[in-house]
Amino acid sequence: MSEEEAGELRLISETAELAEACERLSHSDFLAVDTEFHRETTYWPQVCLIQIASADFDCMVDPMVKGIDLTPLMKLLADKSKVKVFHAARQDLEIFTRIIGETPSPIFDTQIAAMACGLGDSISYENLVARVLKGTVDKSSQFTDWARRPLSEKQLTYARGDVTYLRKIYKILRDKLVKQNRLDWIEDEHAALLDPEIYAFDPENAWKRLKVRKYRSDYLAVLANVAAWRERTAQEMDKPRGRILKDDAIQEIAQQKPRTADALERMRAVPTGFGRSKHGAGLVHAINQALDEPDKHAPDVERPESSGPPPGAVSELLKVLLKQVSDDEGVATRLIANAADLEKLARDDNPDIAALKGWRRQIFGEKALLLKSGKVALAASPKGVKVVEL
Repeated sequence: MSEEEAGELRLISETAELAEACERLSHSDFLAVDTEFHRETTYWPQVCLIQIASADFDCMVDPMVKGIDLTPLMKLLADKSKVKVFHAARQDLEIFTRIIGETPSPIFDTQIAAMACGLGDSISYENLVARVLKGTVDKSSQFTDWARRPLSEKQLTYARGDVTYLRKIYKILRDKLVKQNRLDWIEDEHAALLDPEIYAFDPENAWKRLKVRKYRSDYLAVLANVAAWRERTAQEMDKPRGRILKDDAIQEIAQQKPRTADALERMRAVPTGFGRSKHGAGLVHAINQALDEPDKHAPDVERPESSGPPPGAVSELLKVLLKQVSDDEGVATRLIANAADLEKLARDDNPDIAALKGWRRQIFGEKALLLKSGKVALAASPKGVKVVEL
């Protein structure tokens, strides 16, 4: 029986018990953290279970118990002297940022660390456990109803493994990155996850989630004002954005600019009857407000430069070079550069991209610039592709 299956399943449902557990957890310099939540029918995630583990202790907290005070746990997660370890951290960070009022830091995301260790892009937790620990995760409880009580022993055993495996993986990946002098390779990715803008959900910025298709002030004003109206409505009703109005409906409204409920009813992407529903009046008001004062409501959007298609051959050569460098260094390609970065580099010798800064420039950027200038070439070899000086 593995460590993850052995020992008592500690499900905490009382504030005093939580305070005692947090005192014990506080002696560790890191905390492995995970949550089980639902948000399929809500705007805000409904937290159903919180799992947490230190080096030698683990427990699960039931946040749905009436009267439980999560303050001891939130203070622990806000402690900047302790590294919070997650796998694919963004949704968990969204949850805790809303509860605590700030994003817990510092963090260590094992999915990001896995990229720097050459374990692939966006590796799943199940595959990471298999690759690093040679273990298996029973996924049969993954999509169960975590809001239903009581939770079964099978559910709790599954949930516990999410952090007891995680603490082992953290130690192994961190030690590997330290040994290879690569801890700083993942700093930018972690910093991006700690950007408070990601978790702000300000209705006035909701338009940024949508693709801007035109740059006329009336289009932008309607797009932004309707997106803000939808965001406020979704938050107030605690419903997913798409349950209020789909993205394609907002785009059609911004382009067609209907001013009345009847005009809304004639639109293909707007659900039948929406214009005369309880939300219809608010939507029509948001549209007219934007159209009456477009300059006031239109966001300042920088029009992209018309640079045309990237040089195809150069872009393809850069892709080959990136793949070879990533294989040689044992790091995921996405951690070095993405497709957009390569397109910019194909067009420009000095674009503002991460691939031309810091460690990325050392292992890839310099070679890429030499390749573009014709000072090196790519040649086939028995081991793949090699860079040849000219």
